[in-house]
Amino acid sequence: MQNNLQDLYGNIDIYLFDQLLKGTYNDCKTVLDVGCGGGRNLVYFLRNGYQVFGIDPNIQAIEAVKELSSQLAPANPKDNFTLANAEDMPFPDNSFNLAICSAVLHFAKNEVHFDAMLRSIWRVLKPGGYLFARLASDIGIEPLVHHLGDGRYLLPDGSERFLVNEQTLLRYTRELNGHLHEPIKTTNVQNLRCMTTWCLRKC
Repeated sequence: MQNNLQDLYGNIDIYLFDQLLKGTYNDCKTVLDVGCGGGRNLVYFLRNGYQVFGIDPNIQAIEAVKELSSQLAPANPKDNFTLANAEDMPFPDNSFNLAICSAVLHFAKNEVHFDAMLRSIWRVLKPGGYLFARLASDIGIEPLVHHLGDGRYLLPDGSERFLVNEQTLLRYTRELNGHLHEPIKTTNVQNLRCMTTWCLRKC
């Protein structure tokens, strides 16, 4: 059973898997993975007839995800995967039903960069489309992080990240005219870091 699940879903983010189990993205025929890496979150979509796209700033990642796509979905064009940054994507407005952005936004250099990445992702979503985002936050570990300036923090695990809090996510939800179709959920990893899941629908 374990091997069958691995074949079906790959090394998928557990909270993205949760949305698949709930059927949230059943009608999302066009899917973009922003910061796709080697495609760990795309196995299910490739296997099940979705139009799958991905961007990443790393050429090795793009080559790996193209190979994965050719194995699992030969009809899915390799050109759907391209070298690009989140804040400067080569897609028209209103292109995708679903944008996945897992463990990317917390690499923002500062508040301006974070804003540019997020609004770029939102731009390419169709009305009624979904954003699935997982990113580092200070929710639950506020006293344990050290502010370095302009939204960046030193975490107890020794890493430096751009961190959000609940107020920031709720403010962007309003500004983007989005809707939280799931409550904001945060996983605390032994007070070393926290990862927050932010699930929006574009009104």
